[in-house]
Amino acid sequence: QVQVVESGGGVVQPGGSLNLSCTVSGIFFSYYAVGWYRQPPGKGRELVAEVTSDGTTVYEDSVKGRFTISRDNAKNTVLLQMNSLKPEDTAVYYCNFDNEWGKGTQVTVSS
Repeated sequence: QVQVVESGGGVVQPGGSLNLSCTVSGIFFSYYAVGWYRQPPGKGRELVAEVTSDGTTVYEDSVKGRFTISRDNAKNTVLLQMNSLKPEDTAVYYCNFDNEWGKGTQVTVSS
């Protein structure tokens, strides 16, 4: 059974950085795309970034140039490096693998 676990959230000041990690249990990890999504307070869930099985990356417009997604197939892990964080990045961040969701990790950007 696939399990998806996110970690690395926290509270940071505007302009700061955080690194989120998504670890997936199960085989065939390298065959699938993995996406990071977020759900701001009172809003719907939206795609932030995705990395495909061949390493192609896609980013939501507001995070381009600030966030970087990468995968390590040997560790079944996908990282989301977030720099120059803004208050509007505040949300619960979720990882999605093969239609399985983790429980999410809270990111709060506040002075």
